[in-house]
Amino acid sequence: MSSIPIEGFGLGLRVEHYQALGEALDPALRPQWLEIISENYLVPGGKPLHHLERLRRDYPVVMHGVSLSIGSADPLDLAYLHELRALADRVEPGWVSDHLCWGGVDHRRLHDLLPLPYTETTLRHLLPRIAQVQELLGRPLVLENVSSYVRYAQDEMGEAEFIAALLQRSGAELLLDVNNVYVSSRNHGFDARAFIDAMSAARVRQIHLAGHEDLGELVIDTHDHPVCDAVWDLYAYTLQRLGPVPTMIERDDDIPPLPVLLQELDQARQLARRTLAGWREAA
Repeated sequence: MSSIPIEGFGLGLRVEHYQALGEALDPALRPQWLEIISENYLVPGGKPLHHLERLRRDYPVVMHGVSLSIGSADPLDLAYLHELRALADRVEPGWVSDHLCWGGVDHRRLHDLLPLPYTETTLRHLLPRIAQVQELLGRPLVLENVSSYVRYAQDEMGEAEFIAALLQRSGAELLLDVNNVYVSSRNHGFDARAFIDAMSAARVRQIHLAGHEDLGELVIDTHDHPVCDAVWDLYAYTLQRLGPVPTMIERDDDIPPLPVLLQELDQARQLARRTLAGWREAA
């Protein structure tokens, strides 16, 4: 486990910024940590690991995966989990996260993060799988709420109620993607703030912020735009409810130069500073 605390504001590590992150940066704007996509570094050597090990000397990291498929009916991929454990032992991340979703069935990868039915049966299916992952990794699993565009007729509860129950019963923690809450709330018509209210501050390990594409009747989680005003507002509300949580910005397409992202990250930093000043007074 990492001995370096993860706090404050980070960025998702992308190839486009390998060089710039290794250079001298304004201390006031510099990210305090980096989030890596785990699958990019599950190799025994090569350039990705070379850059990661170089940057790891200057930045603490957390690991974020996209292949766990914790909700699938297929057995867990033990070979993948052992590779994930080896990478975690190598880079000593603050934590390891993936998505609360399924991404394949019958040993076929769909390369998507698909929502789960929010039922008691699904909860009972997830609990032993989460326990198995946590035992193999030797650390708590952090799960991210995904954006969604469809619902299941079998749903017995809302997403927020489902996640709260899962966290309480499994010992897992939450990577709260505020943009995903907003996207799903628009697509399904639920109250985004009520979703935040249902989350336990003790279980929220990290926050994601990102941009999306707003088509009016449909909002798509694209990670190719700056964070919009409505998501900033929801982030401020989240901090009011939960207090300080390590926060990062994701950008996966139309990636701007590092200084542009650092300015956006500083927007999060300044918003948190203003919001948490009031939170601490109230506390």
